[in-house]
Amino acid sequence: MTSSTHWPKHFFLISGNNTDHHFNHKPSRESMGTKAYNLLRMAEIGLQVPPALVIGTDFSQRPEECFKPLFDIGLPALQNVAGEVFGDIRNPLIVSVRSGASVSMPGMMETILNVGISDATLSGFLRKTGNPRLVWDAYRHLVACYGEVVSGVPASLFENEITIIAQGRDERELDFSELRALTKRFLIVYQEQVGQPFPQDVHVQLTGAIHAVFASWMSDKADTYRHLNKIDAAIGTAVTIQSMAFGNSGAHSGAGVGFTRDPTTGEQGLWVDFLGNAQGEDVVSGRRNADAHQGLATVAPAAWQKLQEAAQALEQEFSDMQDFEFTVQDGVLYMLQSRSGKRTPLACARIALDLLDENIIDAATALQRTEQLKEEEIGTIRLSPQHKTSSDIAPLAKAASACPGVVSGKIVLDAQSAAEHAKGGVSTILVRQDAETSDIAALDSAAGLLTERGARTSHAAVVGRQLGKVCLVGCDTLHIDMTARTVSFAETTLHEGDIITLDGNEGVIYHGKVAAVLTPDEALLKRLRTLRKSAGAGHHGRREK
Repeated sequence: MTSSTHWPKHFFLISGNNTDHHFNHKPSRESMGTKAYNLLRMAEIGLQVPPALVIGTDFSQRPEECFKPLFDIGLPALQNVAGEVFGDIRNPLIVSVRSGASVSMPGMMETILNVGISDATLSGFLRKTGNPRLVWDAYRHLVACYGEVVSGVPASLFENEITIIAQGRDERELDFSELRALTKRFLIVYQEQVGQPFPQDVHVQLTGAIHAVFASWMSDKADTYRHLNKIDAAIGTAVTIQSMAFGNSGAHSGAGVGFTRDPTTGEQGLWVDFLGNAQGEDVVSGRRNADAHQGLATVAPAAWQKLQEAAQALEQEFSDMQDFEFTVQDGVLYMLQSRSGKRTPLACARIALDLLDENIIDAATALQRTEQLKEEEIGTIRLSPQHKTSSDIAPLAKAASACPGVVSGKIVLDAQSAAEHAKGGVSTILVRQDAETSDIAALDSAAGLLTERGARTSHAAVVGRQLGKVCLVGCDTLHIDMTARTVSFAETTLHEGDIITLDGNEGVIYHGKVAAVLTPDEALLKRLRTLRKSAGAGHHGRREK
């Protein structure tokens, strides 16, 4: 290993054993971003973490200066711990390139997977894995993601090619020959849109991906998120280059996102979305539906057991409910990130009080985490009892609930319409095909979100939950016609401006406005009052905007 005197400042190496690595800059949330700092802590407590190289936040304002130390020292060090060589035709290192600031901003910046696959490295990748389907699936993911994030190719163009090849099937059912044909179509789309071929030099790929991740710190959606949450743009983002674990490697593989407790209610027990034979971006992007934890328990029971153990270890290490991402490759669990999970006010109270009872946090910490909560937030908005006995209001459809509550509003189909209605104080429901974080401005204006596709743990649903919006995702009977400005639920067609109601408790959509009432959680309120009383004076619950 290169001695500490030669190791570049603001670079950090994460592997299963960091004792041999000496850095010239102390690892911290501020220096390497919370995502990477937590990855380091996960490795240190013995969780299985793919090795990673972190380009610190210091380079966010001057990214050009990171490339010489990256290619001279940092990348060779990563190759050494990974046992693979980036760009090698026999034993290629394939990496993800991820963002991460010191303050969590779910889905606001970019990630690019499978960097390092090219026509030259394909054969070595195939020899290593013996899995042609995996190789071509990973390659087509790279071309599409790189095209969208780095080169600005509309994602819809790649989605159209999938539709043509798949002929109504789930894309995970495509065999290697179909995926090979799909990749070649993606390469053609890329060249037609960009005016030059997809980069076959893997170092060009990596350079472009790093530039794009740094640039995403100043994207419109990231800027909007910082404005809404009063985050200083000067803190910048780090970039993490991490050895890939492949969730798309077959029947005993997949990718998922989870919370160590239910982020909507705070109840104990893992809350997981899992997509078999898929990669992580398929889950968090909001463009794919996912299964709950039963899917993981079925295809990889040993990995499910390991995940439950990892969740307990994460809560002990971070003293809070965690939002984590993971990949299962051929039955083996890899943990990719962990951070304090976004939660509803109700969940905030229950989690803090339960962690106190479990001796994971002390009373002062529990009080600090709940002191801004108002008592009227410690409950759930539910359909009124009169509705439950009414037979004249039939549900339009069902969907997966990402955030509970009940809300009614006019249908809006884009950010402009949501903003115009918000100016007049009109309650709206944003209806979209996918749960994507680019909709954050519209979601901030709306009272609720309904999507045709997407998982409960997609980044947009996570942000919606943080904003206190009722969110229903993955409504498979929903169809949106942007030309006619209509939405259809099976046989029922509604127009933009019509009123619908989302019941986030039961995952049901109704036509029209349906009465709702707040149902306080009296038992939880009693516990919260006891905490505040025992802590002494005057915590009456203030909520900052």
